[in-house]
Amino acid sequence: MLRLAVTGADGFLGWHLRVLLRALGWPEPVRLGRAELADPQRAGALLSGVDRVLHLAGVNRGEPDEVAAGNLRAAAQLAAGLRAATDPPAQVVYANSVQAGNGTGYGDAKAAAAQLLAGTGLPVDDVLLPNLYGEHGRPRYNSAVATFCRVLADGGQPEVHGDRELDLVHVTDAAARLAGVPAGGSWDPAMPALRIGVRELADRLAATAAAYRAGEIPPLRDRHDLRLFNTYRSHCFPTHYPLPLPRRGDARGELVETVKAHGGGGQTFCSSTHPGVTRGEHFHLAKVERFVVLRGSAEISLRRVGDTEVLRFPVTGDVPMAVDMPTMWVHKLVNTGDDELVTLFWTNELFDPARPDTWPEPVEATLPAQVAVSA
Repeated sequence: MLRLAVTGADGFLGWHLRVLLRALGWPEPVRLGRAELADPQRAGALLSGVDRVLHLAGVNRGEPDEVAAGNLRAAAQLAAGLRAATDPPAQVVYANSVQAGNGTGYGDAKAAAAQLLAGTGLPVDDVLLPNLYGEHGRPRYNSAVATFCRVLADGGQPEVHGDRELDLVHVTDAAARLAGVPAGGSWDPAMPALRIGVRELADRLAATAAAYRAGEIPPLRDRHDLRLFNTYRSHCFPTHYPLPLPRRGDARGELVETVKAHGGGGQTFCSSTHPGVTRGEHFHLAKVERFVVLRGSAEISLRRVGDTEVLRFPVTGDVPMAVDMPTMWVHKLVNTGDDELVTLFWTNELFDPARPDTWPEPVEATLPAQVAVSA
């Protein structure tokens, strides 16, 4: 277990890195933001004694000169802090880009930044990252995946102005590679890539959105299907929840279609919960988990890992609705009624006690700002 320092900890890659470390029980990394990097002595004090520094900070979008200058400035500031450290890290890990040195302002600046870090005399692991995608990416900034997902979640259709091939890597796999986390969970530090054209990507995500809009689970044939689905769901949450479920009734009673999964099985189970009792208090990195209250009343509470705001969904068996737990959100279910609560749960995979993808954490670890979400 290493003690890490991280630049860009609040960015897309940085947040996913911190969630992964939290799941594994690693110490919270030392975070160097703009203020710390701007002061070499302050940065040096923070860097002293850590095992490894991960340089994730960078600028991806903007005017070419500003993008280049931003990437060079961040690397130069970190290099100055490393020189000022009395006990510098044993290794620098640089989140570089496959575009490094490609003749663009961005690519050439990323390559020059690697040289600035190498100039400190410390060992530098220069990791060339392809296109990263994943939950809560910024549309029109982090990746085409985030842009397409947001457009689809808002009810639109992605526009493809030029087709080209992309190599897509899920951001948690990249985080595992940078942190030196071995394979063994839902992540893969080998960073297996999905090779796909932009138009094919748009069509694939549109099909995923169409199925999910109908309350159905799209085909989850491989790890990238699953992660693209989870990425799309992150752009739907919380606005599109709870999900109404198709109901059929006749003289005999009612039928509710709780899960319709295309091309996959998973695991379904049912629980009873006594009044006032809580279930959950954990999060998942990749697993899809659906809650449907069939009898009684409950409150489902969720908090994004690293945040304090808690979202609350009151649900009842009188009108069964589905709430799918977004990945990397801590969640729990509480019986708020006077009678027994009956809940159906569905996950996309069979439970494996050796790799449960269930990471304990209380929803209300701090005093959060509470936001109520009406069912």
